[in-house]
Amino acid sequence: MIIALIVIVVIVLLLVLWAVGVYNGLIKLRNLVQEAWRQIDVELTRRHDLIGNLVETVKGYAAHERGTLEDVMKARSAAMAPGQGPAQQAASEGMLTQALGRLIAVAEAYPDLKANQNFAMLMQELSSTEDRIASARRYYNANVRELNTKVESVPSNIVAGMFNIGKEEYFEAVGEQREAPKVDFGQRDSQIPPPSSYAGHEAPSAPAAPQAAPGPDAATGPGTAPESPEGRA
Repeated sequence: MIIALIVIVVIVLLLVLWAVGVYNGLIKLRNLVQEAWRQIDVELTRRHDLIGNLVETVKGYAAHERGTLEDVMKARSAAMAPGQGPAQQAASEGMLTQALGRLIAVAEAYPDLKANQNFAMLMQELSSTEDRIASARRYYNANVRELNTKVESVPSNIVAGMFNIGKEEYFEAVGEQREAPKVDFGQRDSQIPPPSSYAGHEAPSAPAAPQAAPGPDAATGPGTAPESPEGRA
């Protein structure tokens, strides 16, 4: 009886230790997800600030493009709304990126704006911020994937259910909406030389002219005059 009781106690202790280990692992993953999301939020805040400054810069050169400017500011306000989950935030950021792309397309028609140093600096900072957002998104989604796998897998899902630890949302890019807006000032119509004209490559020679079909005197060879009747005698 005593031996059986000891065995039962040992089994219970092992189960408790296992549950504690699983719980601590789940909490660690959840904290990593939250930390990764805070990094994304910091970069998104910087993105919103840069876009606001960009709109003000464009307004100084293209104030009559009121519709495009208002679309960007409305999308920016929607993206800055508090309380959005990762999925909703991704959708809002996608709409903002679309509006920003239209603004950049408008800016291409203004040479003075394209030459403005403040505009160029803002675009460079915005592109750098987009790269950091993409990197932070990959890190966040990797932690979310690991947490969700633990929450859904047996037997760790039992511990997750006991302590109300649920799945987290991914911060997904919708198509190519999260890509940094591309700026191409004055390069769209440039002629790109073919590979044959690059250094180290010779230009292809002109095709040879087609040769005429050999006539009845072809046997005399090229450059040889046909034999006269007197020569045959």
